[in-house]
Amino acid sequence: MLDPNVNALYLILETFIFAPCHDKTPHYPAVMADFGFNEHHQNEVINYMRFARSKRALRLKTIDSCFQDLKDSRLIEETYTVDEVSDMLDGLQVLVRGEVEMELINTAHTNVLLLRQLFSQAEKFYLRLQTDISELENRELLEQVAEFEKTDFKPNNKVNQESSKPKLAPLNEGGVSELLQKEISRLQEDNDKLKARLRTLESQAMSALDDKSKAERALKDLQKSQGDHQEIANLEGTVAAMQADFKKTLNANVASQKDLQDSLVSAKHDLLRVQEQLSLAEKELEKKFQQTAAYRNMKEILTKKNEQIKDLRKRLQRYESDE
Repeated sequence: MLDPNVNALYLILETFIFAPCHDKTPHYPAVMADFGFNEHHQNEVINYMRFARSKRALRLKTIDSCFQDLKDSRLIEETYTVDEVSDMLDGLQVLVRGEVEMELINTAHTNVLLLRQLFSQAEKFYLRLQTDISELENRELLEQVAEFEKTDFKPNNKVNQESSKPKLAPLNEGGVSELLQKEISRLQEDNDKLKARLRTLESQAMSALDDKSKAERALKDLQKSQGDHQEIANLEGTVAAMQADFKKTLNANVASQKDLQDSLVSAKHDLLRVQEQLSLAEKELEKKFQQTAAYRNMKEILTKKNEQIKDLRKRLQRYESDE
């Protein structure tokens, strides 16, 4: 029967042993299609399972020795009482319980140390590994681990695997570590180049925006200038039309003025003729009026009245002098 702690640790390794990294070297072909391990990781798991199997075998030998010691030291009589059998079983229970508990505790601590190695290697390259504890009780995966252990640890293959297994360099000494360091350095250089390129593009973008703003202002000025030219052309056309109308009006006014002057001269001549005719008519009328009896009578009356007025003035002057 397989150690459940070994199976659990195997499942933990299966959840994050292929955590993403920057290594672009080609992976080895997967030997275990169910778990997706490459050759290197599969050998690591096999080494751990062998270590766990050896520890398990050693602990089983210890438990076997507990039973053998009980047989050798206590089972020497042919008959035993119930109390004696109960006492022997209680002592055996304490021994087996202590051995099993020690083994379980040691296995848990060993698993923690193995996880510590994986986490330490991951943290050197700024990786964060994650585990899925629920997968530790996946019966299907546990059966796959058991099947893998049965097929991998066949007696006829064990010697060949030991002799043909390549010695792999640790991750912190060259190999993958060097490649990862080179890849990180390359990515940092690419990042710096991209930042410089970004700054250049930002500068070019700002320059393009400035040029665009200048072009927009120049376009607006040009449109405004074209609008002013159009307005000036319209005003020139209006002024030309007004000048043509003014010339026409002026010519018409000149002709009208000439006509008015001619009419005025003609009217003056007519007026002079009328005045002359009126003067002649007045003279003739006066002459005719003076020749009438009424005019003579009126003239005599006026003469008399004038004489009376003169006489009255003289009297008035005498009265005033007497006073």
